[in-house]
Amino acid sequence: MLIPPPKLTPDLVAELNFLAHYDLDTMQEGIKVHKDAEPSMIAAVQRLHDKKLVTLTDGGYLTALGREVAEALQATLTILTAK
Repeated sequence: MLIPPPKLTPDLVAELNFLAHYDLDTMQEGIKVHKDAEPSMIAAVQRLHDKKLVTLTDGGYLTALGREVAEALQATLTILTAK
């Protein structure tokens, strides 16, 4: 029995958009989400932290797992946006 893939919900898209902003050429740069950011972005980063993909509840650095996910995401985006 095949399990249907998850849908791209607005929450998931917000998480993916956040991860796509990381510069994977360096491990020295994190991302901070300020308290006056869009509530959907603040919630997305909190969910990523809960999933152990980022180090802080307001962003921070990618964890080892977060880096793997961000690398796969950026590779996927490169393929899908190629002309």
